[in-house]
Amino acid sequence: MNVEKRDRSGQIGQRSARVGAPRSGGRTAARRTSSGGYATQGSAALQEQSPIQDSVRVWDSSQEAPQPQLRVAPPAPVAVPRAPFIAVILVVVVGGVLGVLLVNTKINENAIRIGTLQQQQSNLDIQEQQLKKEIAQYEAPNNLAAQARKLGLVESGPPAFIRLPDGRVIGVPQPASGEPAITSQQGAGE
Repeated sequence: MNVEKRDRSGQIGQRSARVGAPRSGGRTAARRTSSGGYATQGSAALQEQSPIQDSVRVWDSSQEAPQPQLRVAPPAPVAVPRAPFIAVILVVVVGGVLGVLLVNTKINENAIRIGTLQQQQSNLDIQEQQLKKEIAQYEAPNNLAAQARKLGLVESGPPAFIRLPDGRVIGVPQPASGEPAITSQQGAGE
């Protein structure tokens, strides 16, 4: 195969593609050795080559010009209609904006609801503290004694105990001796 090349002076020169011209990637063509063996360089080093391939063909200008080789052209680009593509992009953008607005609205609703619930929680915490304070006041020993006297209860003497393993009574039980308080409910009814 002959390749025509113009040098810098504009003259056409001939060059064989098989005479050690570098291929793409910097590889050199495989050559048959003078002993008829195989070439040991290049990507075709292990392929057997025929003597016709090794000969250099010279093109004479008096001969007919070689026919250009035909190649398959790439397919023509397909024109895609732009209207559906633009419509899809618009739908995606509008849907995204609406989605962001919806999410922001829900976040604001939840923030308002959380604020209201936190206000209610703080009011309930204050009420709980007031109720615990009242319970602590009613459980104070002086208040319990005053409430007991108000109900007509009197103080008793030393208590008696029953020991469970053998049932023995320790101490002497005595009835309470004392007058009910003037403000007691039982004394007012008698």
